[in-house]
Amino acid sequence: MIRSMTGFARSETTGEQGSLTWELRSVNHRYLEIGLRLPEPLRDLEGAVRERIQQRLGRGKLDASLRYAAPATANAELALDEDRAKAVIHACALLEGWMSNAARTQAIEVLAWPGVVREAERDLTAVREQALGLLDQALEQMIEARGREGAHLRDLLLARTEGITVLVERIRERRPQVVQGLREKLLARIAELKVDVDAGRLEQEIAIQAQRLDVAEELDRLDGHVKELAATLDRDEPIGRRLDFLMQEFNREANTLSSKSNDLDTTRAAVELKVLIEQMREQVQNLE
Repeated sequence: MIRSMTGFARSETTGEQGSLTWELRSVNHRYLEIGLRLPEPLRDLEGAVRERIQQRLGRGKLDASLRYAAPATANAELALDEDRAKAVIHACALLEGWMSNAARTQAIEVLAWPGVVREAERDLTAVREQALGLLDQALEQMIEARGREGAHLRDLLLARTEGITVLVERIRERRPQVVQGLREKLLARIAELKVDVDAGRLEQEIAIQAQRLDVAEELDRLDGHVKELAATLDRDEPIGRRLDFLMQEFNREANTLSSKSNDLDTTRAAVELKVLIEQMREQVQNLE
């Protein structure tokens, strides 16, 4: 399925293990670039998270952040570092003896000293598993969102190719008139110069100029590129880079067509072609 590289997803859950929230945002990028923010207790999930993302997404700059809040009961599970607490109390007592009219140290002040009280270590195995499962849900949402945007871009690209097909056919139908116009210009020039020209030599010159200005191959290649684009859009894989290359081929043929044109209508059609191709190129930049 064709997918864009832009999207947003959010998944969250709250339960006995606390609350977890994933937020994913992605924008266009040439490759897959992952920016990851994890809470300190779950920092060791980074490898598994990156692996999961790489398995599901092909391109894009992805910012992924996980927020975790432990359950309220967990905050009550505190451990007291008795040695450190005694050392703090002893130091306070020394200071009070050195100072006159010193306020007595309160127990709450000792508890607030860094390292005296610490949260009891918790087994976060279940939380880690829950976080990874929640990431899978967020990635699925992201893929669905990118798929919807990709379907919209597919319709836009196909509409542009229909316009290209119309212009190619218009130029192709115009070619006999272009050759006839070339003949008339040569005959008018000869009449101005008032010289006699061998009829066979005149036809040969017309043929040489017509061949030099012939764009049949360019038109055929443009038709081929249109078919290739439609076939590529049906591929069940990332197609952005392939379409990037195809846009270059479209543009090359349009430039050659424009350079060979000696007819105002053909030149105008070539300009319209370039506009459509540029619009397609911009849209292709969004595809994975």
